[in-house]
Amino acid sequence: MITASQLRAARALLALDQRRLSELAGLSLPTIQRMEASDGVIRGNVDSLTKLITALEAAGLELLGENTVSHGGGRGVRLKAAKATQSIRRNAPGRSAPVRSA
Repeated sequence: MITASQLRAARALLALDQRRLSELAGLSLPTIQRMEASDGVIRGNVDSLTKLITALEAAGLELLGENTVSHGGGRGVRLKAAKATQSIRRNAPGRSAPVRSA
């Protein structure tokens, strides 16, 4: 399984735009765009998801699932527990941060 956030991060790490990824995976550009726009785990037909993951792995990416230990070297990204990321999103620029008294 892969989430939309993982897909966007994967493209960034590999320096691929959506069009190039669609070519590598043998999928249409609108399919890639729809996958990235989804919320949470990407849903789609098994063939399309297999093509996507195969293309990312062939380009040098290792997908890490939740609670998966990474034994390989290289760079990567991983989200911490949902609780920590929700706090960061609530306090993102453009949003009012809670005021704390000393």
